[in-house]
Amino acid sequence: MRYAVLGTGIVGRTISAKLASLGHEVVIGTRDVDATLARTEPDAMGNPPFAQWESAHPEVRLETFADAAAFGERVANTTSGMVSVKALEAAGAQNLDGKVLIDIANPLDFSAGMPPSLDPVNTDSLGERIQRSFPRARVVKTLNTMNSQIMVDPSRVADEHTVFVSGDDADAKSAVTDMLVSFGWPEASVIDLGDITTARGAEMLLPIWLRLWGALGHTDFNFHIAGARSGA
Repeated sequence: MRYAVLGTGIVGRTISAKLASLGHEVVIGTRDVDATLARTEPDAMGNPPFAQWESAHPEVRLETFADAAAFGERVANTTSGMVSVKALEAAGAQNLDGKVLIDIANPLDFSAGMPPSLDPVNTDSLGERIQRSFPRARVVKTLNTMNSQIMVDPSRVADEHTVFVSGDDADAKSAVTDMLVSFGWPEASVIDLGDITTARGAEMLLPIWLRLWGALGHTDFNFHIAGARSGA
């Protein structure tokens, strides 16, 4: 399978490396390839410059958003949530049409400092906004409720824990569930919340996630929905 991962931050890098390790062809998309490779300082989260990561992962190519999206049979959005729609517009609607679009981003607004707020929230979500903006894409919201290492290695959390999927297209959600299982998620741990409007709930877990990070002092935790299978 050919994957395009849009975004060169820690989530994009982690997802790309995992997909490549599973034998998929992977490209990472960025707005400006030369500018991305020219950076020599750590990013805002303290991650090393992308060129350093790229040298350790030569199997993953760096392309523009548009070239990456054109290449990928599936597209994963790991860009900053406040600019995700613009990034996807740069990728090109024609390059997203009909494809499974895996939205891992969160609409975190840092304009007023820490902790960030959500925009949109309550009556809308980033997942819905993306689906409205690209109606022919098959948007599935998932993996946005945990740190990037747990996304691709759920065994980092010793106990049972849960990953959610939201989307309007049942086949797209099934394909994303298969991807999650290949990452190591037990199928029983994947909860289908329903249509894309349910992404509101998944995104609104971020405020409590951030508070838990502050309280626990680390991010190696996740949510577990007890009794989720009791009615099965």
